[in-house]
Amino acid sequence: MFTSMTALAATSLVPGPALAEPHSAPCALERTDAHHSEGVDTWNSAYVRPTHPLDAVMVFLSFPDARPLTTPAELAADHFPATSDFFERASYGRFTLRAHPQPRWIRMPHPSTSYAIQRDWDPEDRAAYLRDALAAADKQVDFSRYDIVYFVADPDAPGVDSDATKVVNLDTPLHADGKDIHRVVTVFEKHPPDRLVLAHETGHVFDLPDLYHRPSDGKSDWDTYVGDWDLMGSQFGLAPDLFAWHKWKLGWLDPHQVACVQGPGSTRLTLEPLGQGPDTAGVAAGAGAGALGAGAGAAAAAGAAARGAAARGAAAAGSAARGAAAAGALAAGSGISMAAASKGVRAGASDPGASGPGSGSGAPLPDASGSGASLPSASGSGAPLPGASGSGVPLPGASGSPLPSVSGSGASGPDTSGSGAFAAPSPGAGLPDGRNFGAGRGTKLAVVPTGPDSALAFEVRAPGGNDGATCAQGVLVYRVHSGAASGGGPIEVVDAHPHTESCWEESVYPPLADAPVGLGESFTVPGENVRVEVEGRTPSGAWTVRITTG
Repeated sequence: MFTSMTALAATSLVPGPALAEPHSAPCALERTDAHHSEGVDTWNSAYVRPTHPLDAVMVFLSFPDARPLTTPAELAADHFPATSDFFERASYGRFTLRAHPQPRWIRMPHPSTSYAIQRDWDPEDRAAYLRDALAAADKQVDFSRYDIVYFVADPDAPGVDSDATKVVNLDTPLHADGKDIHRVVTVFEKHPPDRLVLAHETGHVFDLPDLYHRPSDGKSDWDTYVGDWDLMGSQFGLAPDLFAWHKWKLGWLDPHQVACVQGPGSTRLTLEPLGQGPDTAGVAAGAGAGALGAGAGAAAAAGAAARGAAARGAAAAGSAARGAAAAGALAAGSGISMAAASKGVRAGASDPGASGPGSGSGAPLPDASGSGASLPSASGSGAPLPGASGSGVPLPGASGSPLPSVSGSGASGPDTSGSGAFAAPSPGAGLPDGRNFGAGRGTKLAVVPTGPDSALAFEVRAPGGNDGATCAQGVLVYRVHSGAASGGGPIEVVDAHPHTESCWEESVYPPLADAPVGLGESFTVPGENVRVEVEGRTPSGAWTVRITTG
């Protein structure tokens, strides 16, 4: 009761005409034609939206010029459950990514060197690779059953370039099993892979842009736009959780969790830390976090190790984390299954051994239209089967029913002055499965419109969730431009401490590592008549913030 009343008092508005709208629509920038536009007024239906469980198939490709040195199970464990766990935390349990790794290598018809694989791939070579991969895999995989396709190449093959991992958007879709495939994630990672690289690429599948700056000389700093503060900027970031803006775009925030601040005057809000969400400790696999026991324990250890890894030194810690995950992979899994080949395996069609991931991301590259990428549908059916005798090894992951959607009750407080202030829910508010969501239903994002296609965003970043290794905590301020394309600075973090740097040994970009406005500090956004003051903390862990405009 005390916590709830304190939070309610903290959200009272100070005198002035500024409004914190109880619904976010007035601040929802319009989606533009820019590639991966940050507009949130509508969803781009060309992309799958992660508001319900999605199934992803992992197809492992070998080549005639190399014998794989690892197994598909080892390679799958490089990426899962880490990728599913990231999205589970980022979405507050609203999204479940279910991985279905195929149990065997599928041989490509040509040597790896024949495809000229590289980061800026020639469209014809890339189209040939995708055609061959789909044709080879279609004998064993029913693509109609999957929402996302990962083609994972043997990283030890001589023609494989780890920097070529990316999402390929196809002007002319591939076609198999009666389904059009409009985009594919091509994975060429080394074994072990870069930290969270598959989560970054999967973000593109959900229409999220690259937030890094790619220097023309290839040598300057790539992380000047957002530093450590979002997975789409750097998968090595100390605080790689997705911006609240992205969570709004993806449908993971309710309208009452986004405060739209309009008009001149001052508004006082209570903002919850971005990573504060449902407590998933002890939740069974049906809640989407995966089965408990040895597999889940190893996954938790792996997640903790990965989150605590220093950004530039993350490879070593990430390797340890993956080792922990692999150690638990043979125990009760969390829903990732090494799927049985649903269309049968021809003699000599698969190789022993396996491979693994490495580095690289990058903007999606369009496929050449009319490149002949379509393949006729192949016959055959059959659902992927969990690993049993002869059909693969169960691995920990994120299958099962999704966590219940969070909405409504207790999430918004009374409008104390007719201006739409919000209050945090009472600590006793819970979800149907018995978990206490605590203050996790409160306001996560405040938005101040600055133009028809631009806005300022305010959110609290603090240790917790995907931000376990954050360098600094406080109110992070960033600019959003819905007209800027992926890689062109659609989001730029505003540095509240431009003359200092932090976490030199760990941060991907130390000048922005201490960007948040700290407790007791105030900051006027350069070029904007907008000021933010961080006034205090509530017993529930939320931050009281005053935003003054005009």
